[in-house]
Order: sequence, then C-alpha cells, then structure tokens
Amino acid sequence: MTVPVAYAGVDIGGTTTQVALVSPELSIMDRLVLATPADRGGTAMVGAVLDGIRRLLSGTRVRLLGVGVGAAGVVDAATGTVLVASDSFVDWSGFGVTAAIETDLGVPAFLDNDVNAFLRGEVSGGAVAGERHVLGLMLGTGVGGALLLDGTLYAGPHGAAGEIGHVPGFGDLPCSCGGRGHLETLAAGRSIAARYADRTGRSGTARDVAHAAERGDPDALAVLRTAGAAVARGILITAGVIDVTTVVIGGGVTGAWSLLEPSIRAALAAEPPVSGRTPRVVPAALGADAVTIGAAARARTELAAVPSCA
Repeated sequence: MTVPVAYAGVDIGGTTTQVALVSPELSIMDRLVLATPADRGGTAMVGAVLDGIRRLLSGTRVRLLGVGVGAAGVVDAATGTVLVASDSFVDWSGFGVTAAIETDLGVPAFLDNDVNAFLRGEVSGGAVAGERHVLGLMLGTGVGGALLLDGTLYAGPHGAAGEIGHVPGFGDLPCSCGGRGHLETLAAGRSIAARYADRTGRSGTARDVAHAAERGDPDALAVLRTAGAAVARGILITAGVIDVTTVVIGGGVTGAWSLLEPSIRAALAAEPPVSGRTPRVVPAALGADAVTIGAAARARTELAAVPSCA
C-alpha cells in the first residue's frame, strides 16, 4: 500500500504562525494557526512550529518529506538563518531556523523571507501562475517586496532584493526601520491608519479607514488614494530598473483592494514605464495560504533533484 507523503509549509508572523501539511500537488491537506511566542525567542518560536507539525501528523500515515518556512525579516536562504528582524522578535536575528528543524524532525528544511514565500506561492498556483518576471508586494503591517526574474526567485547578495517598501523618495515621514520617506510610510496598514489620524485626529486601524472610505469619508478616500499612488510609484521604479511585466499584491491592506486599485491604475497610466508597457497588476489569489504554500513549494523544488526524497 502506498504511503501518502506531504511537505510542511510554515508561515511565522509576528502575531500568529500557520503550519500546514501540503500535498505534492501543493494543495493544503490540513492546517493549524498558533500564537507566535515572539517575545520568548527563536527556540520557542521554532518549538511552536515543531509542535504544530507533530500535531498535524499525529494519527495519520503521512510521511513528511521536508519543511519549508517563510519568516518575517531578512534571511539567509542558503544557511537557513535569520539575519535581521524587527524588535518585536526577541533573539530571532542570527537564529538557525533550518538547523533546529532538521535536528528535531530528521528531514530537510528550507527558509525564505515571508514575502519571497508569498511570491513563490502565487507563482506556483495563485494569481501569477506561470509568470516569469514578477514583483510581489505584501501590504500589511509593513510593506514587503520580492522579485521573480526569468522564472527564478531573486533574493540578491544580501537577501533583500525587491524590498521596495524601504526605498526612500516618498516624502519625509519617519519609517519603522529608522529611515525616512519610505513607501511603507504611506502604504502599510499602520501607516494608513496614522495618516488618517494626522488628518482627522481620529485613531483606528487601516480597516477602519477603509470602512470610512466606503461611506464616502473624504479624508479616508484621500489617504487611500495617496497609498495607491505611492504603490504605483514603487511599481514604476521597479519596472524602470528591471522591466517586470507583472505585479501581484497581497497582505491585509488588500482587503481594501476596490479602493486602492483605481488610484494604482490611474497613477500607472499617467506615467507609464519607458518601455511603454505598463505592468499587469493583480491582487493575490491564495490569501492567508500563500506563504505556507510557497514555503512548501520551495521544499518541493529543492528536493526534486534528490531521488531518495522524491
């Protein structure tokens, strides 16, 4: 009798961690969402991942082939180590994620930045399946970016390729990274809320701003128009440098896609790239599963060349 096999796909976020069993065809077989113990360090965070994988495997006949992890921050994909993380993660920078998983589970493990994993997922079976030159953007608490060039995910020599969210030239507001005038100061969820508060004195979330815009609030509409125009400018900068043909946008802020899309498209039309070919812009299709599917896809790709693991 054939034993079913699977990969584990993991999405480690600042608040929650999603662990999923993913079939060789990259469909979700089962999943768990766990609290991320970000304040307790890397050992605790990976421990939560391992516990989640064991719980998913418990009582099944599934054989685990490998583990793919998408994690917030800058990572060294070759060594499976986190290089840089925000201060919301304790003892995460420098942590060897894949070594800890491989030692415990005895299967190969692979680490990606979460936005790289998101893009892998959307290219593998989402909104940009089969595309070869793609900019992936995640508009969430911050703004993350990733690049697919000629069909291959390009991380760059320092693991930070595609991070358009932290390129200056978008005003002079302070950014969460310590810089100023970055795209993130206008288009991230917390920034949208902050810009609305600057205009109105009313605090809330990006979702609250979207709801206000849906009711016709002129300040909310202005903030979202500014965010959309800033995203378009980031796309045009990227297209001018590396000629991407397609952009896929995900993250929590895309819950307001119907409000963002018109300003993105208007700004792209007003100042097209020098090529004259405006990149196609689409919302992500896989939702909260994009990172886990993309992480599993990385594991599948890496192990495909190893016959004993196929």
